[in-house]
Amino acid sequence: MQALLPWQRVRVEGSSMTPTLLPGDWLLVRHGARVRPGAIVLARFRRRPDLLVIKRAVAEQDGGWLLASDNAGQGSDSRQYGVADVLARVVRVWRRDSLPADGRWRSAARRWWGTAPQ
Repeated sequence: MQALLPWQRVRVEGSSMTPTLLPGDWLLVRHGARVRPGAIVLARFRRRPDLLVIKRAVAEQDGGWLLASDNAGQGSDSRQYGVADVLARVVRVWRRDSLPADGRWRSAARRWWGTAPQ
């Protein structure tokens, strides 16, 4: 993960947000963006500050947010870890399988982020 404040790129790992997000998808997140219920966010659970997660914001609580997985059978969310602090909101999704196979995606990625995803 590489921060370009206030923008950051994030790669999806795991299947807790399927079918909305798939492993290998790339996200553009904006730090400081307004969060509303239903938004997909980058966050840290207060009980697991070592773990960065991509989840759906459900409701504000205790100065943070309750978060949910879109795929409740996979992964953990506020049911296990309680309130989370939202770091950024997802503003754009690039499906791994929709990226151009030729060099155009890599060239664009280098211009945006200084490196291309593998």
